[in-house]
Amino acid sequence: MVDFAVIYSWFIVPLMIFAARICDVSIGTLRVIFLSKGYKKIAPILGFFEVIIWILAVTQVMRHLDNYFNIFAYGAGFAAGNYIGMMIDEKLSLGLVMLRIIFKKKPDDFITVLKENDIGYTLADGEGNSKKVKILFSVLKRSDLKIIYEALSKHNPDAFYTVEDVKTAKQGIFPHHETSLFKYHFGKMRIKGK
Repeated sequence: MVDFAVIYSWFIVPLMIFAARICDVSIGTLRVIFLSKGYKKIAPILGFFEVIIWILAVTQVMRHLDNYFNIFAYGAGFAAGNYIGMMIDEKLSLGLVMLRIIFKKKPDDFITVLKENDIGYTLADGEGNSKKVKILFSVLKRSDLKIIYEALSKHNPDAFYTVEDVKTAKQGIFPHHETSLFKYHFGKMRIKGK
């Protein structure tokens, strides 16, 4: 006959600890991201749930220190939670980024894509080691980077570019978006010309 207490202690408790750590670390990763992006109202709510889940997980580990599966599950859940938190961050594509592109050839077709998608930009002349270049600057929604990457791949695959996070931006050309965080990031993306 199967002893349920043994199954609970050696399999169910470690599994619960693993799941709790995934949840609290993923939430913690998102909390830090929301703070860095300026979403001050969401971060404390996430912190509340993060700490409660963490306390529940630590309590189970401390009650059952004789079971090494619990300790392993705690560490594995922490590692998996970091990974999942980063994946969620990529999917949400929160905030603004600063894009710099150095074009070796004319960027006319690329500029057309920016205009079609209401992405503001500044274009300037520059000089590289071997010849004159065009330099483009743009502050845009991180979620619009997909449009940029596709356009660069199609029209200017040899262009050099860098992308940096931007905390705040003012007085630019930004496509209209919903004020709700979830409508803004989970709503239908508008791509013209497709």
